[in-house]
Amino acid sequence: MAAGLRLSDVSLRFGGIRVLEDVSFEVEPGSIFGLVGPNGAGKTSLFNCISGHYRPSSGSITIDGDEVLGLAPAKLARHGLARTFQHPALQLDASVLENVMLGGHSELPGGPMSWAVRLPFTSRSERDLRARAEGLLERQNLGWAQDLPAGELSHGLHKGVELCRALIMNPSLLLLDEPAAGLSHGEVEQFIATVRRLRDDDDITVVIVEHHMGLISALTDRVVVLDHGRKLMEGSAAEAQSDPRVIEAYLGKDAADDAA
Repeated sequence: MAAGLRLSDVSLRFGGIRVLEDVSFEVEPGSIFGLVGPNGAGKTSLFNCISGHYRPSSGSITIDGDEVLGLAPAKLARHGLARTFQHPALQLDASVLENVMLGGHSELPGGPMSWAVRLPFTSRSERDLRARAEGLLERQNLGWAQDLPAGELSHGLHKGVELCRALIMNPSLLLLDEPAAGLSHGEVEQFIATVRRLRDDDDITVVIVEHHMGLISALTDRVVVLDHGRKLMEGSAAEAQSDPRVIEAYLGKDAADDAA
């Protein structure tokens, strides 16, 4: 079941440097939500706060009403959260299938010793995990590549493998960090269809950080625009693209004056 996400006055500082300042917004369950802004706006830092890789200096982050601020990524997975990264961190010498299965490694019972000697209950769990990974790769049209080393695949296919790795835990809230970066036009169109299917068929709430405004316009229900760590505006993608404040943040004051 799709999860809701709420941020209230989230701030992040590294020493004396302010990275985020009092960022608040709410993502409705089952929606596709965009987080946009110029380079250095704080988008990925905010994602890192939501996913437990950074601990905010102050504020609140809840998933379906449960406070999760400060939880480690492994504990956030139990709240249904999964994410991808701007640069997929795949094990290039391992097979595509093994990379996807790594996403569910924490779900296997026992510990390193029982995994090493392959006790019956761990073997059954591993077979189940393998079957789920194979199914995800088939859905992403990557079944043909499951036995290939990940290093033999293109950048665009790496993005697909990482998405499968995030989905293997059956998340209810999925964070996608610049998923269209480096993709061809055809791959972007395919990705748009994939995200719609995740929302509509799999009942997953999706939050996307992205510079590709065509993708944001095609997919999102609402967007938040960040600039210098602050929330600049919230609304539809069309409203964001025509807002003089957003145009100024991206292109400068002269462009904003022309648009007005």
